[in-house]
Amino acid sequence: MNKSTENRPDPDELLANIKQEEEKEKQGKLKIFFGMCAGVGKTYAMLQSGQIEKAKGTDIVIGLVETHGRKDTIEQIANLEQVPRKTYSYKSTSVEEMDLDAIIARKPQLVLVDELAHTNAPGSRHAKRYQDVLEILDNGIDVYTTVNVQHLESRADTVAQITGTIVRETLPDDFFEKADEIELIDLTPSELLQRLSDGKVYTPERSQEAIQNFFRKGNITALREMSLRIAAESVDKQLRDYMHLKRIQGPWKSGVHLMVAISPSPNSTRLLRYAKTLADSMGATVLAVYVETDLQLTTEQNEQLAKNINLAKQLGAELVTTSGTDLVETLVSVAMKENITHIIVGKRNTGGVISRFYSNRFISKLMKFSGDIDLYILGFEHKQEKSASRRPTLVSISWGQYITAFFVIIFSALGLFMLTPQLGYQIVSYVLLFEVSILAISMEMGPVLLASTLSALLWNYLFIPPRFTFHIDKLQDVLMFAIFFLIAMVNAVFTVRVKKQERLTRLREERTSALFKLTKELNQVVGFKDVAKISKNNIKRYFDFEAEFILQNGIDELIKPTRQTHHLSVSGNEFSVASWAYKHKQKAGKYTDTLPSSAYTFYPLMGNTINPGVLMISSQKKISGDLEIFWDTFLSQIANKLEREFLKDMAKKAQILDESDKLYKTLFNSISHELRIPVATIMGASDTLLTQNYPEETRRDLLTEINVASERLNRLIENLLNMSRLETGRITAKVDWCDVHDLANKVVNSLSKELKPYGVPVVIDDDMPLVQLDFGLMEQVIYNLMVNATQHAPEGTNIRLKMFYDTGFLTVQVMDRGTGFPPEEIGFVFNKFYRCQGAKAGGTGLGLSIVKGFVEAHNGTVIAENRAHGGACFTIKIPTKISEINSDDRLI
Repeated sequence: MNKSTENRPDPDELLANIKQEEEKEKQGKLKIFFGMCAGVGKTYAMLQSGQIEKAKGTDIVIGLVETHGRKDTIEQIANLEQVPRKTYSYKSTSVEEMDLDAIIARKPQLVLVDELAHTNAPGSRHAKRYQDVLEILDNGIDVYTTVNVQHLESRADTVAQITGTIVRETLPDDFFEKADEIELIDLTPSELLQRLSDGKVYTPERSQEAIQNFFRKGNITALREMSLRIAAESVDKQLRDYMHLKRIQGPWKSGVHLMVAISPSPNSTRLLRYAKTLADSMGATVLAVYVETDLQLTTEQNEQLAKNINLAKQLGAELVTTSGTDLVETLVSVAMKENITHIIVGKRNTGGVISRFYSNRFISKLMKFSGDIDLYILGFEHKQEKSASRRPTLVSISWGQYITAFFVIIFSALGLFMLTPQLGYQIVSYVLLFEVSILAISMEMGPVLLASTLSALLWNYLFIPPRFTFHIDKLQDVLMFAIFFLIAMVNAVFTVRVKKQERLTRLREERTSALFKLTKELNQVVGFKDVAKISKNNIKRYFDFEAEFILQNGIDELIKPTRQTHHLSVSGNEFSVASWAYKHKQKAGKYTDTLPSSAYTFYPLMGNTINPGVLMISSQKKISGDLEIFWDTFLSQIANKLEREFLKDMAKKAQILDESDKLYKTLFNSISHELRIPVATIMGASDTLLTQNYPEETRRDLLTEINVASERLNRLIENLLNMSRLETGRITAKVDWCDVHDLANKVVNSLSKELKPYGVPVVIDDDMPLVQLDFGLMEQVIYNLMVNATQHAPEGTNIRLKMFYDTGFLTVQVMDRGTGFPPEEIGFVFNKFYRCQGAKAGGTGLGLSIVKGFVEAHNGTVIAENRAHGGACFTIKIPTKISEINSDDRLI
């Protein structure tokens, strides 16, 4: 491959870039005034920029700006239009928030929004202000806003370590990175401290407290360095995006791939944020991996896992879920397959001895098997929140299993004790081992370990000589006891592990089978109605959710369902939530941060090129943890099938439009010619009759020309109307008893002028019985075939019409001695507007197509053939019934 070929633009990539640019042009532009902390002048700088834009004539409003009583800030907003805030009631108090609907209705060119990471009051449409800003941008309105470095999701933990202050209000990094422009508002630590001392940031009392705590010079210096780095990374990312868009050769692909292991622990959030920060600095990709193990997760752990997974998505990491009993082997296997260069994991530096032991053992094993992959190990020193996940302990299992295991071993030992003289203490050990194995099949680890320990102690106390003491005389009995205990413990542990792995494998197999069945069933149906029915049945079967589809109308607008299901109804408010979810491509409603007061949860159905609509579900609990991953995969299968249905409809419509275009062109070319001739004849002859006096014979000839032209015009109109009826499917054969002699005679008489130059032998048996036909349709069929024959047969030759009945079929044949059909074109003669090469001028090419349509309305067939000695033959076969009396008897 030569160099020019290698540098040739990829059409798909170019198309994707063009589409991305078009989508971006529809949205408003986002500019973020970014600073290291409060007091650096972000709001003031934003207002100054707003004043500059206003001077340029830009339509600008203030959505929300917090002045905090600062004189300079108040002066800046004096001549700017402010959208009144909206009041919400919360805990017997009134809270004012930005009025999102009023801003969108006002639709300015630019809106100023302060404190981007702010959490909205309960009852607001969105949980966070940045979500409000996102909706404003989607409506094509530009936004200026402010944010501090501590509010970035990936930096919140680091800021907490530096300052000792936990940041509650955070902003997803992917939103920050979408900004079209980031302006860093920077001050030196000394200048900021001076502003605090002068009371320009807080009141004097608060300023002194702030200087002694958050605003210590070391803290400010660290935050300043962080903000400068982020600003530099943002500029670098913008440069890489520009080079990629313009296809400028550059070394931005570093080949570094990071993998972070996540779990149902709050510590995973720190790992994810660190991985994001590291990836930004290295220009790397991030893969977040969750390994399903045999440990049972509590409700709190499932919720935390869902938060970690959502955070991974927000940070732009690719998510992979897998399963395995050995965490290290599974992680290393994924890393090898995904070509990972760095693995990021966490390690406990505090906690209990057992907790630290497991953590250190995991790290040591990972270092041993990771090979050439580099490891980043983060220690967790600070105290975790109450919701932190803990390793399941023995007492977390139901007490019923402990009690059952205890009494099973006790009663078994007592029963065996009575049989000791007959069995011997060696046989007793085998029986007890067997019981422990049986218990391991149906119980969890804790009860099985209890049974193993208890059985070993009872065997020693009750059966090994000397009995009723834990002392063992013989060395071989000591060895037997030790081996018994080890075998019991190992057998119990491995049996439980195998059982849990089997349960985990069965769960994944059930989910894989569910996806396979869903895909199979969806592939077997066609149409939106059947796809929705299959999908809802499967959702009910595997998730126990009631569901309703709200699909789009093909022009990117949702269609409100006119018929509700038995369980779900789509009210006006619910439809508004669905529309929001569809427009913003985000889930909304119950259990989400957007309009959580809704009774249902709405999931946008995302396709590769078309978003089919929204799925509305009614559930009593939040989808979280590994179930959410399964649910997302389930939805993607349904969305892909619906997308294929939309694409199929679009292809069909495109084909119809293409056919319509061809029809228009052919019809225009054909009719313009066919109409012009008879109309010109009628106009010319009628004008001559009106303007001049001619002898009677001349007048009769002119009137005859008008009549012939009128018949030609009428035949053209009849063909067009018949074709229209065929295209719309309104042709239905209304059969009745018919005499084919009458049918033949009527056609021949109607074409007496056209058939005058030809011999027209009609071959029909005299005793031909009555048949069931639609007389009008068959008259048109034979009429068109006879007219077609006159267009190709030389004058003086015969055009033969033959009819006969044989074995349940009426056969009609029209034969001529013309040139016949070219062999390569004979398969196209019944196509609309088709005209063979060398055909005489005139005609629309609709006659034979109408013949085929009318014959098929009788469930019959028609074929065209070339005759052996020249000419063409059309053969029609129609299944029909015959009367027991012939036509002559009926006439009598």
